This record gives sequence, structure tokens and C-alpha cells, in this order.
Amino acid sequence: IPIVTAGLLFWLRQAQVQQLANRTLSSYGTLPSFALVNQDAQRFGSAQLAGKIWIADFIFTSCPGPCPLISSRMSELQKPLEQTDIHLVSFTVDPEKDTPEVLRAYAEKLHAQLKRWDFLTGSRPAIYGLARDGFKLAVADGSDERGMPVHSTRIVLVDRRGVIRGYYDALAPDAVTKLLADANHLFREQPK
Repeated sequence: IPIVTAGLLFWLRQAQVQQLANRTLSSYGTLPSFALVNQDAQRFGSAQLAGKIWIADFIFTSCPGPCPLISSRMSELQKPLEQTDIHLVSFTVDPEKDTPEVLRAYAEKLHAQLKRWDFLTGSRPAIYGLARDGFKLAVADGSDERGMPVHSTRIVLVDRRGVIRGYYDALAPDAVTKLLADANHLFREQPK
């Protein structure tokens, strides 16, 4: 029974992905160029993502709230996208604590395929400016009474030209299904 149930659930997800793959994707603006540092302490940014479809999120490693779920959703994307060149990018909103070493350990906990998923840190103004002005997402530095960064739970789909093509609430149960459908649609729209 568990095998049949798992097979049925997989088939239903694939059917949903196929159905959603035919919808039109909007354009939400072009991202500015940026350069940060990845989990290997290497410079990484828009230059390394040029010509790639990519999926981004904003998290921090000590987050007691939604970040583990957001990161789990990103991790779920690795297997279904492994036959594509789609790249995953996680930006920390707590760059003082999330050094490259901390991000590398976090990536290892998630079993991240580090050739396809980068975890970025840098200066707070650079990251917050990119989140607010580039991705058009809410972010705050944690200067409130709790002292923790506040950020959007949205995952963002970016096309090969650096244009935002979709926003997905990582807390929604169908977020991964919709994102996979749109990523597959975009992959067909903009082949390698």
C-alpha cells in the first residue's frame, strides 16, 4: 500500500506539473548585477548566473521560523531539476553570522549539490538592497525587539536574461509543484 500510494502521489504531482506548464509566465523586472561570496569563499554573482535559469530564496542559518522549511523546499527541487542547468541560489539575510564556513555546513546538512546550489553572503547593505530593490521582497535587519532578521518566504524564478518570472510562497503546499511547472515551461521557452 505505501508503494502504491507513493506512486500515485508522484503521478498526481507530474500531472499537475504538466497541466501548469502551459500557462504564460509574467515578467516582473530585471535584476541588477551583483557580486557576493559563496560558501567556498569565492566571488559569486550575476556574472556566474548569466545565461542560466535560476531559483533564489532568502534565509539565515540560525532562523527558528520558516527558513528550515524554505531550505527544505529548495532541496526538494534538486532531484526533479537534475537533468537541467537550472541553478539554485540561497542568500543569507544575516551575513554577520552566516560566514562562508557556516553556509558550507548548512549546505552539507541539506545535502546540497554544490555545483548547482550556491549559498551567498556579503555586506548587509548589498544583500538587503538586492532583496528590496532587485527582487522586490520585504527584508528588515532585526533591529526590532526580537533582534532577528525578517524576510520574505518567497522563492523566486529568474530567467536566462536575469528577468524575474515568478514568485512562489515557500509555505504554500503547492509551491514546489507550481515552481517546477514554471521552471520546466521556462526551460522550454529558453533552451540552453
